[in-house]
Amino acid sequence: QRAVAEVQAAMMIARMNPRDPIAAMDRILNACARPTLAEAAVYQYSRGGSDVSGPSIRLAEAMAQSWGNMQFGIRELDQRNGESTVQAFAWDVETNTRREVTFQIPHVRHTKKGQYKLEDPRDIYEMVANQGARRLRACILAVIPGDVTEAAVTQCEVTMKTKADTSPEAMKKMLEAFAAYDVTKEQIEARIQRRLDAIQPAQVVSLKKIYASLRDGMSTAADWF
Repeated sequence: QRAVAEVQAAMMIARMNPRDPIAAMDRILNACARPTLAEAAVYQYSRGGSDVSGPSIRLAEAMAQSWGNMQFGIRELDQRNGESTVQAFAWDVETNTRREVTFQIPHVRHTKKGQYKLEDPRDIYEMVANQGARRLRACILAVIPGDVTEAAVTQCEVTMKTKADTSPEAMKKMLEAFAAYDVTKEQIEARIQRRLDAIQPAQVVSLKKIYASLRDGMSTAADWF
């Protein structure tokens, strides 16, 4: 009864305060004009010999917050026998459009040296959050209109190109970020086919997309370097 009452209250409040699609779109585009969001907003991965880019979980969350009248998140429903049962969901309260996914996450980490079981609660929590974020992204993108997502990605591309930093300090930070994935300066220079101190803004944008893909687990370093 409590759950039903909470759902009815959320829908009633949403109908009393309907979203203005134009204002919501403006909020999303303004958010995408922030360099800090734009840099983490688009990832890139290889499929069928070509590079494909798409919105990251960071952009999906920012869009859901700005679109308004939405509830979204990840719930751990159960934890037993060395695995967690998790649910990711996104719900547009105003239109009552909902997408949810329930899935199992084994408490096992795979490495180049093999796999091992996770025992530390913090490691388990981080794995659940990481795996859940990918499903949450898919749920949010299934609820928010596709043209809104396309406009947000386009704005992020524009922001990254106009704000691309090719300074030595920025390149040092980029090298440090890629080093966490065992990617060296030589590998990066081989990919962009020039020395790092001669990098172009468009190549900075491409590398940031690749980094976002590695961070979100959409690809591995071996796919690119």
